[in-house]
Amino acid sequence: MTTYLVTGGAGFIGANFLDLVVPRHPEHRFVNVDKLTYAANLQSLASIEDAPNYSLARVDIADEAAVAALFEANDPDAVIHFAAESHVDRSILGPGEFVRTNVHGTYVLLEACRKRWGRDGGGYDGKLFHHVSTDEVYGSLGPEGLFTEETRYDPSSPYSSSKAASDHLVRAWGRTYGLPYKLTNCSNNYGPLQFPEKLIPVMILNALERKRLPIYGKGQNVRDWLYVTDHCEAIWKVVQDGVVGETYNVGGNNELMNVEVVDRIIDLVAEETGADPDELRALKEYVTDRPGHDLRYAIDASKIERELGWTPKETFETGLRKTVRWYLDNDAWIDAVRTGAYRDWIEQNYGER
Repeated sequence: MTTYLVTGGAGFIGANFLDLVVPRHPEHRFVNVDKLTYAANLQSLASIEDAPNYSLARVDIADEAAVAALFEANDPDAVIHFAAESHVDRSILGPGEFVRTNVHGTYVLLEACRKRWGRDGGGYDGKLFHHVSTDEVYGSLGPEGLFTEETRYDPSSPYSSSKAASDHLVRAWGRTYGLPYKLTNCSNNYGPLQFPEKLIPVMILNALERKRLPIYGKGQNVRDWLYVTDHCEAIWKVVQDGVVGETYNVGGNNELMNVEVVDRIIDLVAEETGADPDELRALKEYVTDRPGHDLRYAIDASKIERELGWTPKETFETGLRKTVRWYLDNDAWIDAVRTGAYRDWIEQNYGER
């Protein structure tokens, strides 16, 4: 049985990943390592919480003693590292926590792997550190071109620079200490379970409640959108079949301006609820742009398709429809997130652990 430590497994992408792999692979053990911050939600893991091959460890990855104890208790064969502070606006307002979690936390995990796996002289055979990163490390594209795995790093925000630093640490531990790693850089994820501070869930929920739909600048910033379960399938494919020491870009082949995304959400919400689309469009409001807002991201995912046979299953149209439908059908999850009820539950059940 292979033991995987999955950091950040109660967050948006991590929870979708665990929901995908835990029931599919009963021959493996998955330990969800999560600090349980504001963006974590254990309700997102309700379908697997009693699975015999799943467990939760409430651990701050930047706490060296706690991580060392975690490794001692679980003796992992692999780490799949999702855990990160990830909201650009929050990084602008308070960059320190992003450096602590994304940079120092990654360092702590790498050192724990190096010390644990090299402790008995057995070397790194069969071990793996898989690092999940972002296309934002590459900076901003002009109107043409795509990010490839060889694109020079040029991060713009405290968030993207902290992720760039963590990417460099992972590669350095590979080159200096021989630590086996794989690395993926993905485009913008969307789908079920996303905390309502990111563009798509904000717009869906605000449209449902007839609140304003704030759009940065002129809404012309372009992003490539990747449905979250497609991303999770890609990560598992890289973990199982990717080449150690290689980087794989993961994209959705869905380049859209932000204002186009908002318009498509409006149309879907109107269609699903019977609302007047013109009434919803009147809620659009252009607001002062984010400092250092990158103009365009676009991923060239040909390497992972060519070498591993992965391609996204969802178009933006099919994925967005599923996403809107999920938020319409999951009032209890949304209410718990907004009221903080799930935070109270976490403290009652895990506050002393």
